[in-house]
Amino acid sequence: MAINLLDFDAAGLTGLFAEHGERAFRARQVLRWLHRCGQVDFADMTDLARSLREKLSTLAIISPPAIVADRLGEDGTRKFLFAVGGGNAVEAVFIPEVERGTLCISTQAGCALDCSFCATGKQGFNRNLSVGEIVGQLWQVRHALGAYSGREAAGERVISNVVLMGMGEPLANLDNVIVALRLLLDDNAYGLSRRRVTVSTSGLVPAIDRLREECPVALAVSLHAPNDRLRDELVPINRKYPLSSVLAACLRYLQRAPRDFVTFEYIMLDGVNDSDAQAHELLALLREVPCKLNLIPFNPFPGTSYRRSPATRIRRFAEILLSAGVVTTTRKTRGDDIAAACGQLAGQVHDRTQRTRQYAVHLVHSGLPQ
Repeated sequence: MAINLLDFDAAGLTGLFAEHGERAFRARQVLRWLHRCGQVDFADMTDLARSLREKLSTLAIISPPAIVADRLGEDGTRKFLFAVGGGNAVEAVFIPEVERGTLCISTQAGCALDCSFCATGKQGFNRNLSVGEIVGQLWQVRHALGAYSGREAAGERVISNVVLMGMGEPLANLDNVIVALRLLLDDNAYGLSRRRVTVSTSGLVPAIDRLREECPVALAVSLHAPNDRLRDELVPINRKYPLSSVLAACLRYLQRAPRDFVTFEYIMLDGVNDSDAQAHELLALLREVPCKLNLIPFNPFPGTSYRRSPATRIRRFAEILLSAGVVTTTRKTRGDDIAAACGQLAGQVHDRTQRTRQYAVHLVHSGLPQ
């Protein structure tokens, strides 16, 4: 079976080449061709020896997930659907802004955590994505946006930020996510700074600690509630890793993080978590953690019973936090006309778990599926 070179970071590619009698610098050359140039044909990797190009053509492939749909929203947001085999498809979203372009990518086909307000969680869980499937989303979108056609050579970085906030829980696929992160940071690949790469998690404490040790990037935690009782309902993994343990892990993470704060994401659900009293409770909860709050207006999806908090209620909630000195932003809803907004990504998932609410309760007590 051919080897997909998109599955390897620098260390992995160096080891692979060593097994086939090639020197380490060849791995760096190939990384640049793959990720900086977006090359798909070994014959065009002109600074490689012909013998190596011929060897690669028989040994390896360059195989990103195929784009099967590409939708453009009225605000310029662009949603891509990628086929990942077995009838499964995952989504990535490009969000253009004046001074940056952000790509939100997926790490799993579906998600097993069953957050009650999230469309992805309602699709069930099929499997983890490979490194090539994770990084391949960036590779393909860069091609689609023309990044490999000379725009970046002219000084324009088309995608300046990458966030692992698409389908799936990134830290439940940590082995592959760490390799993908190393590629995002590698100057021979995508060359992004640690501050411009963000991993979002629902709060898998052991994985937060491992990420801190192996590849600390910017961290965002999906909080969504000011107490364990409500968070147990909204984010069931809280029953295994309650708020006290999550916040302690955040403090440990900050010792090595590229930023001096953690971003806490808080989805605004009408009549559920958006009262003045809950804002004050949130302040008390986070008083010891250097942080930024990102309030996210809920984006509805078919079958949900939740409603978005009114704009006046979101402003009032933000005012309470800001008046206490907590940096607080309200995320602008982007791409909701193409179901590309936060919490709306669903893709197409053949649910291996056939998951019900009862299964989700079992999950948080017994560990994550592999």
